[in-house]
Amino acid sequence: MAKYFRLSRQCHTRAMALLDGAPVSHDTLLALGFVNYGHFTTMRVENGRVRGLVHHLDRLDRDCRLIFAAHLDHERVREYVRQAVEDVDGSIIVRVTVFDPDLELSHPGATAHPRILITTRPTGSLPLSPIRVQTVRYQRDLPQVKNVGLFGVLRNRRTAQLDGFDDALLIDQASLVAEGTTWNVGFYDGERVVWPSGDILEGITMRLLQQVHDRTSTVPIHVDDIPRMQAAFATNAAIGVRPISVIDDVALHADHPIFETLRKEYEAIPAEHL
Repeated sequence: MAKYFRLSRQCHTRAMALLDGAPVSHDTLLALGFVNYGHFTTMRVENGRVRGLVHHLDRLDRDCRLIFAAHLDHERVREYVRQAVEDVDGSIIVRVTVFDPDLELSHPGATAHPRILITTRPTGSLPLSPIRVQTVRYQRDLPQVKNVGLFGVLRNRRTAQLDGFDDALLIDQASLVAEGTTWNVGFYDGERVVWPSGDILEGITMRLLQQVHDRTSTVPIHVDDIPRMQAAFATNAAIGVRPISVIDDVALHADHPIFETLRKEYEAIPAEHL
């Protein structure tokens, strides 16, 4: 008999996993780990609401069409997420992973029938403390897709931590800033919030901040431009706006007023019901 993974209602605020709304089997999770082909989005659910929910759903459908040539129904995703958080009060992190457990390593070109895996984990207290990051030359495969292939970014994160930093900031071969390992990076130059252009994953939180902060631009940012910046921050759905205090040997303001401004603007965005 296959083993299933679903925690009790009493403890599922810590972690749980459901596949298409049902307990997920051990064999199915093995298939995801073995083939490791799929995509996902991560959202912060607060009392049944999500900021930027429509953007998360659009991302899932877009990426599903791109890597599986299949449509993903928005309402189906919402139903499964609602089921996963129905007894949760407060905030929880929900990851929606789309993959086909029947897709074989030797034949990934077969017609795919993607399924929806919902996993949850606790949220951390916000705001988070500043981080120190190390630049590294690296570009993710198909960077515009939030794909499940995380080996490269985790290896760079590990290397940065072994070098005494908290995380890695990815730059391209021309030394242009791209993104963090699992987050977007923004800068404040004293007048505007500046986002790097180039081949990156446009995060939902980044997109929302661009919409609500008036003085925003997207331009190429060279590593040599970093010392001229007043502040830098990491951002994604789980961490919100997190200051970056050091990039390589460049110290930045970890308590700049721009962080509080961005947090207030972000928190003022109406969240959508699941």
